[in-house]
Amino acid sequence: MIQQSRSRGKAASIVLPVATAAAAIAIFVVDTVTGVDVAVAGLYVVVVLMAARFLRARGVMLVAAVCVGLTALSYILSRSPSGNPAEIANPLICVVMILLTALLVVQAQRATAALQEQASLLDQTHDAIFVRNMNDVITYWNRGAKELYGWKAEEAIGKNKQELLKSVFPIPRDEARGELLRTGRWEGELKSTRADGTEVFVATRWAVQRDSRAQPIEILETNNDITDRKRREDEIKRLNEELAKRAEGLDRELAKRAAELEATNKELESFAYSVSHDLRAPLRHTVGYAELLQRQASSSLDDKSRRYMEMILESSKRMGALIDDLLGFSRIGRAEANESAVDLEPLVREVVAELGQDTKDREIVWKIGPLPVCYGDSSMLKVVFVNLLSNAVKFTRIRTQAEIEIGCTEGRQDQAELFVRDNGAGFDMRYVDKLFGVFQRLHLAEEFEGTGIGLATVQRIIHRHGGEIRAEGAVDRGATLYFSLPRARVQERVGGNTQ
Repeated sequence: MIQQSRSRGKAASIVLPVATAAAAIAIFVVDTVTGVDVAVAGLYVVVVLMAARFLRARGVMLVAAVCVGLTALSYILSRSPSGNPAEIANPLICVVMILLTALLVVQAQRATAALQEQASLLDQTHDAIFVRNMNDVITYWNRGAKELYGWKAEEAIGKNKQELLKSVFPIPRDEARGELLRTGRWEGELKSTRADGTEVFVATRWAVQRDSRAQPIEILETNNDITDRKRREDEIKRLNEELAKRAEGLDRELAKRAAELEATNKELESFAYSVSHDLRAPLRHTVGYAELLQRQASSSLDDKSRRYMEMILESSKRMGALIDDLLGFSRIGRAEANESAVDLEPLVREVVAELGQDTKDREIVWKIGPLPVCYGDSSMLKVVFVNLLSNAVKFTRIRTQAEIEIGCTEGRQDQAELFVRDNGAGFDMRYVDKLFGVFQRLHLAEEFEGTGIGLATVQRIIHRHGGEIRAEGAVDRGATLYFSLPRARVQERVGGNTQ
């Protein structure tokens, strides 16, 4: 079939020029015999138009030139000696008609070629491009539009765009059209329908074409398929909504758990306070009667019985200390903090002076570095340093010369990291997690006294101030406790009471 169509095309390319030449010669013969006439010019015009069917601009002009030459030759051969003006006017009219027809044909050919070239370029892109007149009737449909929507050019051209694609506008359609006519352009996203009935989302751009009088005559529309992007956006939106619902549910659950935990903590604090408070009275009785018994019956008791009596008194006093520490621990959780700017250096020196009253018989080297002004409750912060420095004094008892250092590292701009370092007994880092637990001890009571609540109290106070505490150490190599506190801002230093 393809070879047959090619052979037909070759035959046509040979037959049409021969037929055109034969027609021109026949017209010349008739014109020569009958004389140049305006009616004959119409036949030459037909020849030029026939040439335009298979020749380009140069060929058409050549045919027109031949026709003009034949007209002139016919005039010369058929001229009579009468000198009638009509004999001159008729050839001139014939020449003008032939040349005007040739020029118009050439201009039309060039315009058609430009349109074809433009259409060819538009067909090279995969973007959907089509043209519609101001009544929304489609007049051009490129290959990209066929690939996107599924209709061939012959199926789409002549159809109403809105009826063919059934576009859904994000804004009123009249509003979009009004903006197009005002500005000459409009951009947006549309949902359209393909030939198979499926929906497609496109990013569309419209440009209005105007005539010489600035009147809109047609609309050039370019569409890009964004269906996959819209589906991803919808999926992301759906997932975000689902995550938001889950987060909302999680927030409610966390709030519920936090409320339950707070209530439980308050109950535990209340229970610890009540138990500790209620235990004090019978314990005082136990200690008091044991001391009375020791004084009155000590002479009548043997050594073993007196040892038993001493153990009762020591255990009762130890239990009293535990109760006191437990009460202090519970008060920390319930006490209201009175926060202000606190200068830590004089506070530490005050604590060191108090501890010095009980350590006059020991050689202790205190190293107090520059300490910052922090923001917190001064009484609670004093409890922190009393516990930390008392621990340092206690665990350096094994050293001939104890060294205790209090200082501050660089830390963050809003928080200061302080430390208390000693050269005492230290501890095994494998058990560092137990260090801040209530009633947790890493040394035997026979080695070092204590209840195991001091560091738990310190941790609780530091956490209430928004800081953290950690410990580093090694057995028989001392220990260092690091803790952070919020720095006082300038306005807090001016408005607060420094200690």
